[in-house]
Amino acid sequence: MTLRVVVEADGGSRGNPGPAGFGAVVRDAESGEVLAERFASLGVATNNVAEYSGLIAGLQAAAELNADRVVVKMDSKLVVEQMSGRWQIKNAGLRPLAAEAAALVGKFAGVTFEWIPRERNKAADALANRAMDQEAGVTEAPAAEKPRSWAPPASLAEATRIILVRHGETPMTQQGRYSGRGDVPLTDEGEAQAMAAAGRVAGISREVAAVLSSPLTRCVRTAQLIADEAGGLPVTVMDDLIECDFGAWEGRTFAEVQERWPAEMDAWLGSTSVAPPGGESFQAVAKRVRGALQTVLSAYPGKVVVLVSHVSPIKLILRDALAAGDAFLHRLFLDAAGVSTMDVWPDGNIAVRSVNETAHLR
Repeated sequence: MTLRVVVEADGGSRGNPGPAGFGAVVRDAESGEVLAERFASLGVATNNVAEYSGLIAGLQAAAELNADRVVVKMDSKLVVEQMSGRWQIKNAGLRPLAAEAAALVGKFAGVTFEWIPRERNKAADALANRAMDQEAGVTEAPAAEKPRSWAPPASLAEATRIILVRHGETPMTQQGRYSGRGDVPLTDEGEAQAMAAAGRVAGISREVAAVLSSPLTRCVRTAQLIADEAGGLPVTVMDDLIECDFGAWEGRTFAEVQERWPAEMDAWLGSTSVAPPGGESFQAVAKRVRGALQTVLSAYPGKVVVLVSHVSPIKLILRDALAAGDAFLHRLFLDAAGVSTMDVWPDGNIAVRSVNETAHLR
């Protein structure tokens, strides 16, 4: 027996990027009966990531129902046009999601994509908002649709202030070598830089609620000095704040890597989905760092929190906060013991206040 279904899918982000969620409804194509519903939060993500996630969830649900033919209806022109093959997928971060959706499409005898206005996609939109409400801890139904773009915050006091600190100098920093999972200590200069960063953090706020650190020694030591300056706070290690695994490139300079792995280096520079040989892609780093940030925001609402980490995690957090493209990752320079600050509101709005402050190091 042939089963034809309609998948209505949607996704949204409060802040873009910000707390995100998706929703999908699967209906019988003949009767309109709802056969399945899917919704979930995504942590911090963009609208487009959430929309693709809704599509994937809807297609997965249709496959579980053993549907033969699917009509996908979405109010995202971008997703519909890209999945129909009429628009290129220029955003490298969306390509893996589009590939996953395409693999699911291949499981059916036929799939068509149709754009519909938002007012005709209310069921999926409501599920996406439900997911975002749950992420934000909202239990009551919203009176109106939540905004998807930045709006002025109601109160600065409601924001969680995130102070991002890169660890102080190490021998690898001095030599310009890739330093990922190798556990190298601070140099004497790095110790001095970390103490200076502690002073800068104290200047930003004397009410630090928590100091969180990557598990590697260079970060833990930097965090300890900051925590001591903040009144003797404990340092909490978060494994997901660890640096990218550079695999075979660990301990090598850019020039050495470019000489020995020219094709791999070009591919890595061209896409966040590509990992160094035996290492970790920026896409994978971004996923775990987003999860870590969401955990922090949930645990310390309205507080001041210091995150001591490495170049890659901090760049990825700032990229998302600024809604920048992937080229940002290779154009931003972060100094050892540089300090960046951003505010995040409960509705997902973000204000980046500073990037790579270094005046305290002079």
